[in-house]
Amino acid sequence: MGNNWSVIREKSTPTALLSICWIALYIGRPIARSLLYPITAYYYFFAKKQRQASHKYLTRIFKRPATWYETAIHIHTFASTILDRVYLLSGQFTKLSISYPEENLPKKYCKNGIGCLLLGSHIGSFEALRSYAVENSSIPIKILMDEDHASMIMQVFNALNSDVASTLIPLDGSPSGLLKVKEIIYSNSIVGLLGDRILDNSSEKILQCTLLGGAINISSAPIIMAAALKVPVIVFFGIYLGGNRYRIHFDLFAEEIILNRATRQQDIQDWTQKYVDLLEQQILTHPYNWFNFYNYWEKDDE
Repeated sequence: MGNNWSVIREKSTPTALLSICWIALYIGRPIARSLLYPITAYYYFFAKKQRQASHKYLTRIFKRPATWYETAIHIHTFASTILDRVYLLSGQFTKLSISYPEENLPKKYCKNGIGCLLLGSHIGSFEALRSYAVENSSIPIKILMDEDHASMIMQVFNALNSDVASTLIPLDGSPSGLLKVKEIIYSNSIVGLLGDRILDNSSEKILQCTLLGGAINISSAPIIMAAALKVPVIVFFGIYLGGNRYRIHFDLFAEEIILNRATRQQDIQDWTQKYVDLLEQQILTHPYNWFNFYNYWEKDDE
């Protein structure tokens, strides 16, 4: 997978983003959604690297060359979830139809004043977690995030909701970051992070796993962090179902990740592959929900 996702520049402007947000909030979602078609066309024709990455990914999924229409659907689906973040961040959850699981799994595993880790990915909308926290849980949720990438869109979204900044933990891969996460979890909070990308950090430990029949590079940091914290890990997906519909899904990944000294490296490999296997299940079920628009399988070009 490499780190090439981190050097892909944003293809928008603050003015354009603010305009879409204004239309979404003050004119309405139907009009805002109608603008997604020209936006999709713009990205299809002018975001060449992202379009090519989408085509390669969908070709791998469908086991045949993806069509231009399928690639456009993929881009449009991503644009739809970005638009809906406006409503999720501004607390207008009634604009969306969100299905919540019957069991509050995160709350179940937050015990004795200690929280847990929510391990997400770039599948669907991680921001849907905010609606779940507001509607279903009294336990605070903090998000471990790399704010440097897509900083433009983050500034716009932070302007929508000034409380967003207080829920974010800067992700820099440093030991102080782990200490901060530990402090927050041991104060009865939930910490969410995305595990399917590698930071632009040479100290990050990279493993090779198998996804959709091909080799990928992926970070072992979430597994190592969870093992160090000795807290439950729950995998989270906010699947976009089309229109205004979302479904939140939880999987208990582990009540505690234990790494044996004698087999530590193999244990980390096995746990990381287990996470990748859960990603694959969701990708195969909801192929247009996968939002990593770069060359995830480096050997494709070879």
